[in-house]
Amino acid sequence: MFFGKNIKLLRKRRGRTQDDVSHAISIKRPTLSGYENDVAEPGMKILVAFSEYFKISIDTLVKVDLSSLSESLLSEIERGFDVYVSGSKVRILATTVDAKNKENIELVPEKAKAGYTNGFADPEYIRELPVFQLPFLEKEKKYRSFQISGDSMLPIPQGAYVTGEFVLDWQRLKTNTPCILLTYNDGLVFKIVENLLEEKRSFKLHSLNPIYKPYEMNVGEIREIWRFVNYISPEIPSPQIPQNDIIGQISKLQSQLSLIQDKFNLES
Repeated sequence: MFFGKNIKLLRKRRGRTQDDVSHAISIKRPTLSGYENDVAEPGMKILVAFSEYFKISIDTLVKVDLSSLSESLLSEIERGFDVYVSGSKVRILATTVDAKNKENIELVPEKAKAGYTNGFADPEYIRELPVFQLPFLEKEKKYRSFQISGDSMLPIPQGAYVTGEFVLDWQRLKTNTPCILLTYNDGLVFKIVENLLEEKRSFKLHSLNPIYKPYEMNVGEIREIWRFVNYISPEIPSPQIPQNDIIGQISKLQSQLSLIQDKFNLES
């Protein structure tokens, strides 16, 4: 049980003293000290009081070692994105930091995608990935970049590096959100997500390229979800010619063809 360790960590992160917290939940300071040092066990009433005070579920306070989570995940939980509230498991994310303890953006190139499917939760594997920083991204969130293949998300070209923000609570994903999903059977896929969790416990996955038909994927087939943030590519996307321009070009070709036919008739 991690209760004592967790409430001490949360108290210090909020800059509160033992007197502050004990007064807020109507217990004596020595009693709080006993909980934090694991020399006393709280009853259900006390657990509820701490849960309401920190706005974190009892399951998380008791079962999850918050000190083992990355800063981005811990910040998510503190902001109210506690997945135990929705009945799912906390997704522990292997991550890396730089010399200043700032979280890196790990890069998963095409040649590493197969290994990532099995090593995504292995800290040793994640430490072997190339890393970089994008200073304009939010420090409190966790990002990772993946090289995409195929043409299902054109005009984003094959070989582009797509950066995503780690999604802790899948229920909060809005329909029409582009995401990178790590799946059990298909590996990494980049799609537009339609959220069907409430009705079917699944997502419907759409491509930008209309030749690819959408398909549903049960939540149990998904390991990770990263919300699209941006992409980097040396290629300029092919221009999309508006329909009016296409019609105009067809009319122009028809006119030219008529002139050629008229000239041919005259010469005949």
